[in-house]
Amino acid sequence: MLHGRSKHIDVRYYFLRDLSNDGTIKLVYYRSEDQVTDIQTKPLKFATFVKLCGLLGVCSRSAVNKNFAEG
Repeated sequence: MLHGRSKHIDVRYYFLRDLSNDGTIKLVYYRSEDQVTDIQTKPLKFATFVKLCGLLGVCSRSAVNKNFAEG
């Protein structure tokens, strides 16, 4: 697999691996359901939106439910 794009993936992978092995950074796995940045990049179901708002500390679930019911 010597595709032009795959060379760049390998370089990035080894760069992160080296930083992780040196203790410079710590890589943490997050499940797709817990990706807080999705709130800014994807249309979400209401339940997921409320969950991510709470993780961001933007607003409480009761405030979102109240505003959703009013509007």
